[in-house]
Amino acid sequence: MSFTVIGEITRLAHRTRVFEFGWQSWSPTGAYRLGETPPRPADANVQTICYRPETPVPAGTFQGEGLLAVDPGDGGPISLFSGPGPEQVPSIRAREQGGRLIVSADGPVTRHEFDGDLDGALRWWAQRIAEGHAPADFPAVPPMWCSWYGYWDKVTDTDVLDNLALAERHGIDADMFLIDDGYEAGIGDWLELRPEFGSLERSLGAILETGRRAGLWLAPFLVGRRSRTFRDHPGWLVGGAHAGTMWDQDLAVLDVTHPDAAAHLTEVFQKLAALGVSHFKLDYLYAGALAGRRHEDLDPIAAYRRGLEIIRQAVGPDATLHACGAPLLPSIGLADIMRVSPDTAPRVLPRAGDLSQPSQLGARLTGAAREFLHARWWVNDPDCIMARPEVEERAEWAAHIAAGGGLRGSGDPIAALDAWGLETTRRLMVPTRTDPS
Repeated sequence: MSFTVIGEITRLAHRTRVFEFGWQSWSPTGAYRLGETPPRPADANVQTICYRPETPVPAGTFQGEGLLAVDPGDGGPISLFSGPGPEQVPSIRAREQGGRLIVSADGPVTRHEFDGDLDGALRWWAQRIAEGHAPADFPAVPPMWCSWYGYWDKVTDTDVLDNLALAERHGIDADMFLIDDGYEAGIGDWLELRPEFGSLERSLGAILETGRRAGLWLAPFLVGRRSRTFRDHPGWLVGGAHAGTMWDQDLAVLDVTHPDAAAHLTEVFQKLAALGVSHFKLDYLYAGALAGRRHEDLDPIAAYRRGLEIIRQAVGPDATLHACGAPLLPSIGLADIMRVSPDTAPRVLPRAGDLSQPSQLGARLTGAAREFLHARWWVNDPDCIMARPEVEERAEWAAHIAAGGGLRGSGDPIAALDAWGLETTRRLMVPTRTDPS
């Protein structure tokens, strides 16, 4: 779509800041001074996977997805340029020209003026968007343990059992154990196991026997080109949609508007729920909102929302849907928990300097900038606690986790924790705050 000028800001000062609201979990978000260059993708693949693929940002331009806010820096009101809500999310741009900021958008936008500071304006906007879409309140979510940052995609059922025992021994209060990426045979083949993993039934059963909840990771809208699903069911894929390259393969998109693909998605989640999984970490969800040829003529955001609705219907109202890599505004009312930052990492700085990539710095900056969403749209997930000795600046990362009200989850192999790591993990493993900040 083309961009149309919708307004301008004439009060500019050296303290003027523009707040960019990123498209999805991993898209950088924050406020930037005039003349600053906000974070931008390192390459085309990152543009697809971590930013909004269809609207790359021109040089010298600010861009928010569904929201762009301007703090004039002189005590005057905050200008918020906002799209309609979850179903329609325009890209909104601002460019300095002749001492003014010219604002344009590729869809419907309303301008609001807020008397107060930027943080207050963002909280007001989030509450306004939530009305009629998000639940009225958010019960406390207990802490969890997650396999990803300790075992990556080489996790085994023995790793899960070992950490169950160590959690008991060391007093790590994890109500739920989440088996992350690595159990599956291929991206898109969620009911087939990687042989080295072992038994999913054994590991899930062991979790449930302790009285804990069982969680499982999936990327439900992705289909890897090496998968059996890709090979056997080409008609289930969104035509012309390329979801990027990961796991050393190109990624296609499952067409949830195709009746057979929708039935397959339902079957996958029903079978996993029957095994006792009640917490579903749904990752790489951006793929469901990519443009392409679908069986039914739905726009990408409507197709994405339908996909999450199919999953919800399959697992029931009491299961937890934990979104990641997900378009933010389109997920309101459909996700119980939302990752609000890029992945963290044992290292502080991201590769290639791109703040959408795994790093503590990117996770800190974007997670803090989106704290205002917690208990308004969903429960925030700032990513896992990592407190083992080899983690860079582990005290600073722990302080970031402690400052937020969101989900707490241990991401370490418990055996790798030293005395400081054990004490810190125990201290941080508390339920989420139920009140918005």
